[in-house]
Amino acid sequence: MDEQTPEPAPGVTEPALVRLRLDLSYDGTDFAGWAPQPTLRTVCGELTSALATVLRREGGVHMTVAGRTDAGVHARGQVAHVDVTDDELARMPGRSDRAPEAALATRLTGILPPDVVVRRVTRAPAGFDARFGATQRRYLYRLAPPGATRDPLRRRDTVWWRRPLDVEAMDAASAPLTGLRDFAAFCKRREGASTIRTLLEYSWRRDDDGVLLGTVRADAFCHSMVRSLVGAVVRVGEGAHDVGWPAAVQVRGERGPGVVMPAHGLSLEEVGYPADAELTAQAARTMNRRRADEVTGRDTSGPVVDSDA
Repeated sequence: MDEQTPEPAPGVTEPALVRLRLDLSYDGTDFAGWAPQPTLRTVCGELTSALATVLRREGGVHMTVAGRTDAGVHARGQVAHVDVTDDELARMPGRSDRAPEAALATRLTGILPPDVVVRRVTRAPAGFDARFGATQRRYLYRLAPPGATRDPLRRRDTVWWRRPLDVEAMDAASAPLTGLRDFAAFCKRREGASTIRTLLEYSWRRDDDGVLLGTVRADAFCHSMVRSLVGAVVRVGEGAHDVGWPAAVQVRGERGPGVVMPAHGLSLEEVGYPADAELTAQAARTMNRRRADEVTGRDTSGPVVDSDA
């Protein structure tokens, strides 16, 4: 879970804060996911440790991320935000003439391990919230069946599948799943959490090297949803079920597919946000929607934000 900034002590005046947007990528192979976990190496743990060092904070750094990825899942287009003071940001360039945000990105590069890269640091517009302000997340799943090029240099982000797959059947089975629906059949359930999501796109195609590429785009995802959706259409691609089976399972709401695909084939490619003028309203809608879902367990208007794909 994202770390939250603690409430200031009574009578203590907090310094003015600047919200920074971090665009980052990581190879999830050697991480136990994004969220901080005691004794385990996580992406958030590496980033907050590096930020604490660069900012010279003894009390740690609190960070909010667009989508918490599971162990082994990669990210090419992850987004996070962190709040810093004016003084902390002003110190970043040192004696150079670089912009403070660019200097911070450079300093992080010098500290972070090679499997995490902060590509860009920018001042966030008013109302920006990396998590609650997002309107969509796009994931890519890479699957190499027999006959596809099995590139050993891409073995960490591509699943090598032993059985032949009909990509046209997989694509046909994916399309009926799109829309505002209850995806309980494809989610690892959590007490009090809604499983209703808007799946904006789900499609499959064969790349030039024979690798199958699955694009899954939604307002947000519940736990294991993407890998379960992939597992369902893989069963169709193998010929075990007809193209209408995943949609029928979704309608019945049963935990039918029974296949959660390996994490290493999955990558968070992009997080989408509305225009700057709409950020505050978007974050407010999402937070209100989340509170309603936690109370009722049902869908209300607007997007949701539990993202553990």
